[in-house]
Amino acid sequence: MQVFDPSIFPVLFADGLTNGAVYALLALALVLVFSVTRVIFIPIGEFVVFGTLTLAALQGGKVPGTLGLLLVLLAVAAVMQAFSQFRAGQSSRALTTLVGAAVTGAVLWFALGSLAPMKLPLLVQSLITLLLVAPLGPLIYRVVYQPLQNATVLVLLIASVALHMVLSGLALVFFGPEGSRTPPFLSGDLRLGQVTVSQQSLLVILASATLMMGLFFFFERTMMGKALRATAVNRVGARLVGISPTASGTLTFLLAALIGGVSGMLIGPSVAMGYDSGFLIGLKGFIGAIIGGLVSFPLAAGGAVLVGLIESFASFSLSAWKEVIVFTLILPVLLWRSLITKHIPEDEE
Repeated sequence: MQVFDPSIFPVLFADGLTNGAVYALLALALVLVFSVTRVIFIPIGEFVVFGTLTLAALQGGKVPGTLGLLLVLLAVAAVMQAFSQFRAGQSSRALTTLVGAAVTGAVLWFALGSLAPMKLPLLVQSLITLLLVAPLGPLIYRVVYQPLQNATVLVLLIASVALHMVLSGLALVFFGPEGSRTPPFLSGDLRLGQVTVSQQSLLVILASATLMMGLFFFFERTMMGKALRATAVNRVGARLVGISPTASGTLTFLLAALIGGVSGMLIGPSVAMGYDSGFLIGLKGFIGAIIGGLVSFPLAAGGAVLVGLIESFASFSLSAWKEVIVFTLILPVLLWRSLITKHIPEDEE
């Protein structure tokens, strides 16, 4: 145990705020997914891993294994969709779905095979990473969760645990057991008073805040955002006024995957990301979501920032107990929530 020096407080605070900004994004994604689809999206951490390791593979001039996963999911989703259309008597639409998926897959395969070895600028590689990671969300929703959309929360949780294990194993196959880092988007340090902060850390905080504000305006100013809010408040009522739960779920998982991919690229320069790193990162976002009761976006974001600050100070003074201290935070929150929340059976909601 190290003796706490008050002069180190600003440095630890800045480090905790940087990590907390990333955890806040994951907490918002978890709250969004649960509110709209009732899915406790445990694999959110795997999207962070895919974001980091996909960008690292592109930095090395390699075609990331994420492309293979994307093409397989695209094929499976296309077959499922075509089968549903065929059973509904829409044979021409089913054929169009299959042909469209095949053409899209071929274009992605040849385009990325040509672009990856060129070692394009970092911003272009980041855009390619998002184009590979973000579509995984709606495809996973179509393949895994949409057939279970009328299942209980427990069944959906079991599906999430199984999906986490599958994605973690695929990350090992795609990227190997070694951890990887990505280059910072901004290099150099910036001195703020007595504290020296890296420009990359400031970028993480600024990007996270910008993304949160973007989500706020999306939910407040756009019809799609308002449709998601309506679905989160009352799924049955939203369906009665013509809001498709399937479309809402697809958009929700797209946003969650996008947030996960961006978080992975933001945290990649500071953390050596391995194939199994997503579980711990996702859990820290989950603690923030639990603090928000899986319903409140501001409380979830604030709770996630608190997790980042506690982790930062604990890693300095009690590094061996850092994870224990962070995850113990969830116990009083769960106890408090159980005491103040009125329990309603799911079939009566």
